Amino acid sequence: MGILMIKCPQTGREIPTGIKADREKFRSSAVFFARTFCSVCKANHEWFAREAWVHEPSAMAQVTG
Repeated sequence: MGILMIKCPQTGREIPTGIKADREKFRSSAVFFARTFCSVCKANHEWFAREAWVHEPSAMAQVTG
């Protein structure tokens, strides 16, 4: 399980959407459109599922974190 991430179109930085997802289930999900508030540039970004990816912390980071 991880968190959906998108890229801020203003800064190019990766930002979390706040949506938890399983990588395999997300890959097979229907196309959808969403909005996310960006804490970096303080704007709402509109995005499609194809522009997002699932970030899953590595197992090692979970053990040491």
